[in-house]
Amino acid sequence: MGLGSKFKEVKKAYVEANQMLGDLIKVTPSSKIVGDLAQFMVQNGLTRAEAEAQAEELSFPRSVVEFLQGYIGIPHGGFPEPLRSKVLKDLPRVEGRPGASLPPLDLQALEKELTERHGEEVTPEDVLSAAMYPDVFAHFKDFTATFGPLDSLNTRLFLQGPKIAEEFEVELERGKTLHIKALAISDLNRAGQRQVFFELNGQLRSILVKDTQAMKEMHFHPKALKDVKGQIGAPMPGKVIDIKVAAGAKVTKGQPLCVLSAMKMETVVTSPVEGTVRKVHVTKDMTLEGDDLILEIE
Repeated sequence: MGLGSKFKEVKKAYVEANQMLGDLIKVTPSSKIVGDLAQFMVQNGLTRAEAEAQAEELSFPRSVVEFLQGYIGIPHGGFPEPLRSKVLKDLPRVEGRPGASLPPLDLQALEKELTERHGEEVTPEDVLSAAMYPDVFAHFKDFTATFGPLDSLNTRLFLQGPKIAEEFEVELERGKTLHIKALAISDLNRAGQRQVFFELNGQLRSILVKDTQAMKEMHFHPKALKDVKGQIGAPMPGKVIDIKVAAGAKVTKGQPLCVLSAMKMETVVTSPVEGTVRKVHVTKDMTLEGDDLILEIE
């Protein structure tokens, strides 16, 4: 998300975000909600006063919107007003305990569906994960299907990768260990890939790897002009996971336009104005930086 160098600002914003939301009791969902709001404020250069004043037009992270809708229950002391009404507008609200209105879930049917979809043994933990976090679980399964059992790597190798000439071992299971040595990395090709050379159990191998960091540096996309209200920009860096309108569509103020995702934080970008979509500048799965132009409304 590009906020690694602004950790102090995020910590200060966390205090303001917490007060905005009513000084929440912190457990895993609520602490993440406050953190999402804090990062959103820093990314967009907003103080608490500015965020509250512009709440009707801002595209807050989905976790914040769903909290205000009542998806994780009613906080001690109630919801913050008028912030809640400004953010939600006409969105539905959950009254009372959310679990009381949830429809029953057939766990056996879900297990069968997961087995058919992923074609492997599904554990009880998988079923519960899919039931509680369906999108996160689906992304996890797609990721591991592409890259394999990355839980076999230690944290540094997973996050940073090996250094050149570094040797390391990966134990896939008892009695099955891979011996790997990193040898060299080629220059970037036109497709944004590098050829990585390494030894696997003493045999020379090479693979093409997409250099995501280099692709970000090569990234070029028009920016939204802040003084033009009909130009809708990305409120923070992220990947486009859903586009909800097309060119020519009539939109109302507050209507969802697209959904961005970054670091498990989803943001629903809403329209700050009423009008007609003139042009959509993004496609699904496109990676955006902050203020990249998403679409134009006239």
